[in-house]
Amino acid sequence: MAARTDPAPAPVEFTEAVRELLSVRWRPELAVEQMPAPQRIAPHSAAVTADVTQGEDEIGTGRLVLLHDPAGNAAWQGTFRLVTFARAEVDPEMVTDPVLAEVGWSWLVEALAERGAAYTEPSGTVTSVASHSFGALATDTSSARAEVEIRASWTPLVGPGQGLAAHCLAWGDLLCTAAGLPALPEGVVAMPKRRPTGPTR
Repeated sequence: MAARTDPAPAPVEFTEAVRELLSVRWRPELAVEQMPAPQRIAPHSAAVTADVTQGEDEIGTGRLVLLHDPAGNAAWQGTFRLVTFARAEVDPEMVTDPVLAEVGWSWLVEALAERGAAYTEPSGTVTSVASHSFGALATDTSSARAEVEIRASWTPLVGPGQGLAAHCLAWGDLLCTAAGLPALPEGVVAMPKRRPTGPTR
């Protein structure tokens, strides 16, 4: 019977990157927690998931996966790769807008630029989805949904004075922008929208 071999310890660079990922001070609208990461894409990986909330409503969701290959990856042009998925409900009229895909991609690019996150080799897709109800559900307006999904990956350029925090914060901004929440100055907390309570007398 072959002896069991323990997996090689994670490189210091990856350990430090994970520590930075898990210590980010997220926007107050985000509920972020660590999740199991995919194991076969890269030798080392970590992941977090987030829900975007406003008051008691969940208005968006997403996940961020950190991949690391100490030997480097030709497709990445680096040793680290960030992979994200973001989904949020949007106004149904937005789904029919032909520029929605370009606008959705700009949310990521502008978020990275605003946070000063240097990167290379970006790629991704923006998908808009609308659902329509028929039959018994035709009169149920709550069953009609319109969503935008952003799937993207990029190689963060990390080094002295440039870690992953800026990329993580940019990802948080992407989720909030997709969900219709504006960017906030440091230290400012968004006020929840009030739900309609019916006619007043």
